[in-house]
Amino acid sequence: MQVANAGTTIDPHGIVRPDLIERARAAMDVHGHKISKRDRMYLVDFQKFSGEDRLYEVDLEGGWVTAYRTSHGRGSDPAHSGFAQQFSNRPDSHMSSIGAYATAGASWGSQQGPNVLLDGLEYSNNLARERAIIIHGADYADPAFLARQGKLGRSYGCFSVSHADLVPLRERMGEGRLLFAMT
Repeated sequence: MQVANAGTTIDPHGIVRPDLIERARAAMDVHGHKISKRDRMYLVDFQKFSGEDRLYEVDLEGGWVTAYRTSHGRGSDPAHSGFAQQFSNRPDSHMSSIGAYATAGASWGSQQGPNVLLDGLEYSNNLARERAIIIHGADYADPAFLARQGKLGRSYGCFSVSHADLVPLRERMGEGRLLFAMT
């Protein structure tokens, strides 16, 4: 178990893989100049099936974890198995990218509507802005789609969430927090 502040245990119920938390905390230290807010971090576990919770909001002060579902890119799962199998930072690959991102605040796009902007901090995702990789709501990430299809739909590389989940995430992510995605 990870310890946040004196007396606070991160993820006491073991919802998130410990190695994902450890790697994210190391990334937070490496990219500290871009991660100005250290009260919360966001983690994505691309080892998990798309129909499972795999986007986590981790409160680094209180220790609690809130879990959400998120999609992966269609290029990362060409057979649409529900598992992301390959990753890329290449424009027009429609693949998800892994590594550390800094949240860059709430925005509004003409195609996706309300969203959270992301800045990739590593060679594996530093083209996130150029590729328009964001967090946004999508019908193919809503519970009704999951109930019909048994898995989430696929994005063009964005971290798509249900429309309902986007509301609290967009409000809480803000600017200067870590989002870390890994397999």
